[in-house]
Amino acid sequence: MTTLLGISGSLRAKSTNTMLMRNAATAFGASTFIEGDLRLPLYDGDLEEAQGIPASVQTLADQIKSAGAVVISTPEYNKGIPGVLKNALDWVSRTKGGPWTDKPVSIISATAGRAGGERAQTMLVSLMMPFRPRLIVGPEVLVAASSAQFDEAGVLTNEINHKALTDLMDRLKAAV
Repeated sequence: MTTLLGISGSLRAKSTNTMLMRNAATAFGASTFIEGDLRLPLYDGDLEEAQGIPASVQTLADQIKSAGAVVISTPEYNKGIPGVLKNALDWVSRTKGGPWTDKPVSIISATAGRAGGERAQTMLVSLMMPFRPRLIVGPEVLVAASSAQFDEAGVLTNEINHKALTDLMDRLKAAV
């Protein structure tokens, strides 16, 4: 079976992006699901030169490399991706072995706004291109007004979003 790595661009304990990522893992049906940790030091070339790649960054890069597929759930902050996600991309780009190369990756988003994270997804696709992953796009999963889209157990309740998520995860699984 396949290992799925989930990356949530939100660090909040009750993040709707983390909930959406976990719903994606259920829909994917991976034998193993790992949640990547984006609590990394801020990228600093001087730190890298003095101390090398931090262990937490290398762990994330190794998780990306060894996963069969990756799903990234990103909020939209000020019309773009959150800083923690950009920081993780910057750090992982400094590791050896090109962990993203040819990796099947899907992007999903949950936001308070009415666009559901569309601008963040567009930005993230652009930022991922130099890493040469196999981006599996469509159907788009853009969960707007996200605080009202999950029940108390964190299960996505909107039928349209649930179907799109299931279809996207089926496509991601087929790409492995």
